[in-house]
Amino acid sequence: MIKVGIVGPGKMGISHYSIINAHIGAEVVAVCDQSSFLLKVLNKNNGVKCFKDYKEMIDTCGLDCVVVATPTKSHAEIVRYALEKNIHVFCEKPFCLSTQEGKELVELAQERNLVNQVGYHCRFVGVFQKAKELLDKGVIGDVYYFKMEVNGNVVKKKQGKTWRSKKSEGGGCLYDYASHGVDLVNYLIGLPEAVCGTSIKKINSQEIDDAVFSTFIYDSGITGYLAVNWCDPTFRKMANQITIMGAKGKIIADRQECKVYLDKDNDSFKLKKGWNIFYTTDVTQPVDFYLRGEEYSAQIEYFIEGIKEQRTENVSSFESAHQTDTLIEMLVQDGRARK
Repeated sequence: MIKVGIVGPGKMGISHYSIINAHIGAEVVAVCDQSSFLLKVLNKNNGVKCFKDYKEMIDTCGLDCVVVATPTKSHAEIVRYALEKNIHVFCEKPFCLSTQEGKELVELAQERNLVNQVGYHCRFVGVFQKAKELLDKGVIGDVYYFKMEVNGNVVKKKQGKTWRSKKSEGGGCLYDYASHGVDLVNYLIGLPEAVCGTSIKKINSQEIDDAVFSTFIYDSGITGYLAVNWCDPTFRKMANQITIMGAKGKIIADRQECKVYLDKDNDSFKLKKGWNIFYTTDVTQPVDFYLRGEEYSAQIEYFIEGIKEQRTENVSSFESAHQTDTLIEMLVQDGRARK
């Protein structure tokens, strides 16, 4: 049985708690949080060991792994402490606010041969996995353009009082929201050599950004466009969509379906000329426990199995998350240069 400790049982932490405890091979044995009320509730109803100091939890509970689901600014110090204690780590996204800290943690995890993963759950969405398979097999030919859109209705008012409304805590829309789209670009297309024309805008927030727009440039000749807005009232929840143009066709993928247009039949994938659709119900693998979406359970199951198999290279590793942080930093620097 894999013994798990959770640091930060908030919205995502509680989700991970439920998914892990439903896993036949893992159990949450300890949690750490600053809320006395929350800890009392967990201790009373679940009998789990509760701590206010993550170091004490890690030092005394004989953990196999730890899930870090705290505000982004504290990720680096908690992850580092766990790695130094030879404990496997699953960290919520984004990985780090500093690319230098991220680089050091990548190297530390590799040196210690520890399983490491970051919670970019979109990499575990069946539709996006299908899109990657089609791209890797060259089904639409050489890619020359893409558009990555992420929209939602997160910041609805002019003033916000959560940690996400503080730049030093969460990093704003770019780090906390756009990172999903940025990571999908890295996953599906790859890390660009440059970005240009970056616009980072405030809409409702006073301190942080609410929207990001930028152009991605690749040495291969690919050009991409990123458009992210978490103040759009026409969306009920986060929606990711990527459109990819190739010499032989086009892919449009979101959470629900992957649409593929081809200029001629593709016998290998049994695709016909014109439009073809892969629905999420057709390409999503079943999970043992459903909460919010199969991808959330799939990523945790993947992490737990990685520990059992001692598989240190995975779909959403610290290294891949560091690449996403690097691209985010490129956007920040380009946006500043334009001011």
